[in-house]
Amino acid sequence: MAIAEVTVLPVGTGSTSLSAYVADMQRVLESQDGVQFTLTSMSTIIEGPLDKVFAAIQALHESPFAQGVQRVSTSIKIDDRRDKESSSEQKLRSVREKL
Repeated sequence: MAIAEVTVLPVGTGSTSLSAYVADMQRVLESQDGVQFTLTSMSTIIEGPLDKVFAAIQALHESPFAQGVQRVSTSIKIDDRRDKESSSEQKLRSVREKL
């Protein structure tokens, strides 16, 4: 399972507030099959098979364009571990066990 950290920034919105765009992107994610996601204060974590993760990222990237934004900058980090099952919760649990 792949874990991706995604930040989508609509550019040139005329406001410093982006929460309405973030809320819309969360609704977009709710319609994506085969992925789990977690909103954080700085990004969104998406987990699932790599093809489904990429499809979700594309849907997120397109979301601001559908609202009339003319430029979008998307940053992506992917952790794709194939030697054993992995998840955000498993990674956090591993760190907690060592604290």
